[in-house]
Amino acid sequence: MFHPKGPTFFELARQALSSTQRGYDLLAPKFDYTPFRTPDWLLAAVDEQLRPLAPFAVGLDICCRTGAALRMLRPFCRDRVVGIDFGHGMLHGCRQQIPEMPDAAPVELIRGDALTLPFGPQFDIIVCFGAHGHILKQDEPRFIAEIARVLRPGGRFVFVTSTMPPKWSQPYWFARLFNAAMHVRNWLIAPPFIMYYLTFLLPEVLELLRREGLEAEVRQLGFSGPFQQLRLVIVRRPGS
Repeated sequence: MFHPKGPTFFELARQALSSTQRGYDLLAPKFDYTPFRTPDWLLAAVDEQLRPLAPFAVGLDICCRTGAALRMLRPFCRDRVVGIDFGHGMLHGCRQQIPEMPDAAPVELIRGDALTLPFGPQFDIIVCFGAHGHILKQDEPRFIAEIARVLRPGGRFVFVTSTMPPKWSQPYWFARLFNAAMHVRNWLIAPPFIMYYLTFLLPEVLELLRREGLEAEVRQLGFSGPFQQLRLVIVRRPGS
C-alpha cells in the first residue's frame, strides 16, 4: 500500500475522515500508486475476453477514476468513449493521462453520479471496475436499473466480481473487520465515507440483473492463488 510515490498513512487517514467525494479528490494525485487502482494484469485479462466481442460504437466507463479501464476500453470503440466520475480530482488525473490519438475514438469526461446517469440509452458497452464497494447494498437495484436504462438493445455491461470467500479464510475476516470499522466511522462522523468489501457478489447480483431483464454470462478468468475466485460477468440487454 505504501508505494514511495503513494499516499502516506496520514494522508490515507485524512481521506478516510472525509466524505467519499472529498476523500477521493484528496487521493487523486497519488491514486495510481495505491492498491485501489484496477491493476493492469486484471485489465489485460478483461481485454482478452472483450476483444472477440468488439468493435462497439459507444462505450462508457462508470467511476472511471484516473482512466485505467477507460484506456483499455477505448480501442474497442469506434465513435466515442465516455468516462464518468463524481470527483473533480479523478477526472483531472484522467484527462492528463488520455493520450492524443487522432485515429482513436474521442474521449468525453463527465462529472456525475453513477446512481443518476445523465444519459439516455446510447451505450453499446459499459464497464465498471473497483467501484461497487462505494454503492450501498440498498442502492444496488437502482444502480443496475440505471445501467439497463442507458444500454442500447444488444448492449453489454461488464464487471468483475467473485463469490463470498469461505468464512474461515483470511480475506473474509479482513473484509468483515474493515466493514465493521467503516460502519463505526460512519456512525460517529458525518458526512459518511462509503467503502465496503464483500459487495455485488455472485450469485446474488445475478438475481438483481435478472429483475431488470438483463442476461448474464459468468466467465472464469483463469487466475490462481488469492485471485482464483475472480469472475468476469458479461451482461447483455436483450434486443438486436
